[in-house]
Amino acid sequence: MNSRTRSLAVQLPFLLTALFAAGTVFAQEKPKPLSLSEEIAKRYGDKVELHLNQPYAGTKNQFQMLDLYLPKQRVDNQPLPVVVHIHGGGWSSGNRAGYGGSAAGLAASGKYAAISVGYRLSGEAKWPAQIHDCKAAIRWIRGHAKEFNLDPEHIGATGGSAGGHLVTLLGLTPGVKELEGNLGEFTSLSSAVTCVVNVCGPTDMTTVLIPGATTDDPAVSGLLGGLVKDRLDLARQSSPLTYVTASAVPIMTIHGTKDMRVNFTNAEKLDAALKRAGTTSLLIPVTDAGHGVPFGPELNARVQQFWAMYLRGVKSEIATTPIQAPPAPVKK
Repeated sequence: MNSRTRSLAVQLPFLLTALFAAGTVFAQEKPKPLSLSEEIAKRYGDKVELHLNQPYAGTKNQFQMLDLYLPKQRVDNQPLPVVVHIHGGGWSSGNRAGYGGSAAGLAASGKYAAISVGYRLSGEAKWPAQIHDCKAAIRWIRGHAKEFNLDPEHIGATGGSAGGHLVTLLGLTPGVKELEGNLGEFTSLSSAVTCVVNVCGPTDMTTVLIPGATTDDPAVSGLLGGLVKDRLDLARQSSPLTYVTASAVPIMTIHGTKDMRVNFTNAEKLDAALKRAGTTSLLIPVTDAGHGVPFGPELNARVQQFWAMYLRGVKSEIATTPIQAPPAPVKK
């Protein structure tokens, strides 16, 4: 071994130590993303109790589970009204973790329990599997009401886009046999909800959802398992408009007037049909907003009024005047 080789041999342990130290620094600069439970614990650890990954359909399928968020300090000792969150994603993507922050924030108020529901996506199962899953989740709430001190008579539901579609159906179809399914251990219990906040959800699945489009919406055909013209019975069965009657629960619909994914006419049709039936419909247009409706203070306040009125009996006047969407941030 020459002097140069001996020198490298002596230095090698120190070089490796330095490299490992540098790697540690780099790892610290790019931390591993927090899990949902870690994120919630970081923000609401002293206010919210988590019960994640609760199976509601009698399976081990991760898409047929829900997350329950309970306040650690309740405003009173009465059973808690529940707000159910159902995610969007064109029935083909998304997951229940997407509503984790919203659900945890609601539970942190001490006034509500909140639940985020997963459901089978269209790549795994076609319609009506999605609504069967959601209804099984509602029955699970009633089945576990005593265990978690929940109020089974006051269950609200909210969701955006595909989630808005599903929660609107929950509000319109209690007891509709073909949409109930037979999942889970609580099939004898009701899948009814008390009220609904629908954010830009499709309501007429027989027409093209995208403004100006002339071909089938791939999300809808993916859900139905074929073109709408070849699946008209299923398209009608999956349309909330099909089920509007005088027994519909109160529904608040929030929709951007310039939504280029789900035409604003879906909101207008639902509002008109509910009012013809003599039921409570609150349509809140968000002027110039697209499919991702921005929730500012005014819109948030109206939604909270809605939950308070129909889930906690706090009477108030809820404005339905249009809300102007804030201007888009200027790109630098």
